[in-house]
Formats: sequence, structure tokens, C-alpha cells
Amino acid sequence: MKRKVSDSVINRLPRYYRYLGELISSGCGRISSKALSEKMNITASQIRQDLNCFGGFGQQGYGYNVNNLYDEIGKILGINKKKTAILVGAGNMGKALVLNTNFEKRGFSLKGVFDADKEKIGTTVGDYEILDYAGIEDFIKENNIEMAIITVSKASVNQVANELEEMGIKGFLNFSYAELNTSDHIAVENIHLSDSLMRLSYKMAEKEAEC
Repeated sequence: MKRKVSDSVINRLPRYYRYLGELISSGCGRISSKALSEKMNITASQIRQDLNCFGGFGQQGYGYNVNNLYDEIGKILGINKKKTAILVGAGNMGKALVLNTNFEKRGFSLKGVFDADKEKIGTTVGDYEILDYAGIEDFIKENNIEMAIITVSKASVNQVANELEEMGIKGFLNFSYAELNTSDHIAVENIHLSDSLMRLSYKMAEKEAEC
């Protein structure tokens, strides 16, 4: 039976991947858990525990081969296998994501941008023409789309998600400030920027209390 890895460990994997990518860019070929901990502000023990969930990858007295560890974490995250994606909702948030997110580098190939607003359909955002949501089912089938990034209104997000699930979408990145009511076999990542703001407020209050 496959061992279940905690959400806290999974949440740290993208940070490891990002830092290792920076180390590769700087020409670093090897790093110890202690040196990596100093860069990431995570204890060396925590790093070793996290990586041991997937086999370890390090050698005592040598540390980690940066390129190998980067590749292995990429495989764990599934980044080594490109996934096809669409974005639904070409408002301010959707446009910002298209223009400022390197989907390819993170393992996703953005194939199309959709909206139901007649005034937006046919206009462009970056390299993408905004397509009519009415034709999305054929597009999903023709392009083998696996994932949808949703930036529609809170009021319509569950209707859109349910329709897309019926069309074969397997995962959602949801920016719509509402929890999705999808089937258990569908992968969902809810992004709540307001939660981050509240966590920041808490941290600031903590720092003030320390002074």
C-alpha cells in the first residue's frame, strides 16, 4: 500500500524545487541539508524527514546532487510530464495569470483561454485569443485537456466546474473564492488570496507583540 504523505510535506516540495532551480542557475552542483536549511529557513532535520518520505536522495558525507534532486522532485510533483490546461474567466485575475505565469516551467501547457462575455470573445490576452465558452467541450476533446484554471465569479464557479468535470477535466486550480463541489476523484487546489492576507495580518500582529 502506498504511504500517504502529509499535506505539510507536499506544500514544501514546490519550495524545494524552486530553490534547487536557483542553485542550478548559480552553478551549484552539490549541497548539504544544513546549507539548504540556511537558505530556506527550514531545519536540516525537517528537510531530511521530508525527502525521506520519497526515498531520501542524499549521501552521508556528500549531501545532495542538486541536479538529481531537482529532477526527482520534479517527477514527484509530476512536472516532468506536461499537462494540458485551459483558463476559464478572462477578467482581471485571468488576464494577470495568463500574462505573468510561466505555465510551461511548472509542468502545464496552457492551450486556450475562454469566457462567456461577448465583448471579450475574439479579443486577445498575450498570445491567446479569448474563445467562446460555448465551444469549450469540443476544444477539450480535440486537445485532450486535463486541467482547468477557473477565475469566474463565486456565484457561477460550481456550475462551471461541474460542467467541465462532465467534459472530462481531471483537476482544477480555483481562484474564485468558493469551495468546489466536485467528485472525490477530481484534484482541486483552491487559491484564497484573502487567506494569505489574513495570515500576513496575524504574523504582523505577532511581530508587534514581540517588540
